[in-house]
Amino acid sequence: MHMSRLWLPLSISLLAWGAPPLTTIQDLLYRADGTTFSGIALIEWSSFEAGGTSNVAGGSLSITIAGGVLRVQLAAGGNYTVRYNSGGKTQFTEIWNVPLSATPLRLRSVRTMAGPVTGGALTAPVPISDVTGLAGELAARPVMGPGFAASRTAVISAAGQLEAASGDPVDCLRVDGTSGPCGSTGGTLASFVDGDTPAGAVDGANGAFTLSSAPSPASSLLLYRNGILQKRGLDYSLSGNAIVFAGASIPQTGDVLLASYRVSGSGTGTRPEILCIGSGAATSQATPVSLAQCTIPGGTLKTGDRVEIRFDVSHEGTASGFTLDVKWGATGVATRSAASAETLLTGRAEVSVQSGGAQWSSQTWGGTSALAAAAGTSAETGVSDLLVDFQGQTAAAGTDTVTLRNYLVLRHPVPASGL
Repeated sequence: MHMSRLWLPLSISLLAWGAPPLTTIQDLLYRADGTTFSGIALIEWSSFEAGGTSNVAGGSLSITIAGGVLRVQLAAGGNYTVRYNSGGKTQFTEIWNVPLSATPLRLRSVRTMAGPVTGGALTAPVPISDVTGLAGELAARPVMGPGFAASRTAVISAAGQLEAASGDPVDCLRVDGTSGPCGSTGGTLASFVDGDTPAGAVDGANGAFTLSSAPSPASSLLLYRNGILQKRGLDYSLSGNAIVFAGASIPQTGDVLLASYRVSGSGTGTRPEILCIGSGAATSQATPVSLAQCTIPGGTLKTGDRVEIRFDVSHEGTASGFTLDVKWGATGVATRSAASAETLLTGRAEVSVQSGGAQWSSQTWGGTSALAAAAGTSAETGVSDLLVDFQGQTAAAGTDTVTLRNYLVLRHPVPASGL
């Protein structure tokens, strides 16, 4: 019995495998000093199977990198060792894992790890001096000083080193690197005078006028005549709080003079600090609903501080009355109910922080509601987080609403000196 064999041409059988799929790697290389890299990239690989159909033999190729431009096509699925050579030295080595991609890939998409610097003329780590511009870049970087600490605001010491800012977590940092309670200047305070009308006869003949205070500095004075800013040294002269107009600039009958300027205060003081400000929500519920909240972080308030709370509420509808309750922690410091005909309610409360708690007082009034006042004490000290809660409700659920239009929580900190 005879068995026949079917033989295919060799060229047809080889087509079943096909050429390996190629991926393009394209990127721009720079040196540490910002200039583009120029040199040669030597790419080596061991044999592998590309795409499950093509056998790729081990080998190597060399590509030229000019002006930092690197572009090469490699069989997908292979691991490649790449050595970058410049100036006759291997500068660095890395490993590529090239996936199949129809679009060009950047180095970050194929780079898997950095390898040791081998080959070329190097037998030891590259000296910093051999990398152009690297020494200068390293010298320009700030370094950690002995006072460096994590999770703190950084300041630059006189030696140019990074140090951690000192002070309490709630302190404010000044531009000179010092810190202190927020609002404190640590010295003399500057005050502002706005809309000051200089004293003196405005009759077309008198040129001498007197301000309420002496501007400090003198350059802070803004003097207006009929809304037009006057120029010091040309329109007038200033000595202390005395103004003398030049002959051609003497105010005429009916002219209006206004001045704004800064003056020096006395002693160490503080400025108010806004803790919270904004508009609130609305409710038509007959149970208390939080219309706005202000959380004062624990440790912010000090003994002797004073906190001012202001609020404005509107009432829409005439079917039901309403109630507003401002709470300092668990203590109600401004509670007021109004009749259905009332459309507006406003008020303020002040809380004096003491060592063992707080003392408060409040006043509320409305368009038709008479002024009402109250006072009391609270056990809240502010050591832990303290919540100022603006709660509102209508007397009966329905179509009426009560809306917190605006609120302000203002802290008046005690000066560091205790004055």
